[in-house]
Amino acid sequence: MRNQILLYAVTLLFSGCAFVELSDQGALVKQGTEEDIVNCELVAEVSSQTKDKILIDRSDTSVRGELAILARNKAAEMGANVIVPSTARDGGVQGFKAYLCS
Repeated sequence: MRNQILLYAVTLLFSGCAFVELSDQGALVKQGTEEDIVNCELVAEVSSQTKDKILIDRSDTSVRGELAILARNKAAEMGANVIVPSTARDGGVQGFKAYLCS
């Protein structure tokens, strides 16, 4: 019984704590590189933050994906349509530049 409760608690902990959803507007924002920035105007610099550790280190792929989703959502709110990483990921934090490209 104790093991079942522990398993249930761990499952709940990992299932929903750091899940990030891409908004409908965020889905219209592309992630690009500096080379992609042609005929673009810098709208803003955004910073994304998510958990990189929940008892144990989370996978690099999950953390990077969530940071990009958060940046895309923020960029969409500001009227941008392309994001480009502007800083290296530091744990669960990364900076992005948000551009409006034609």
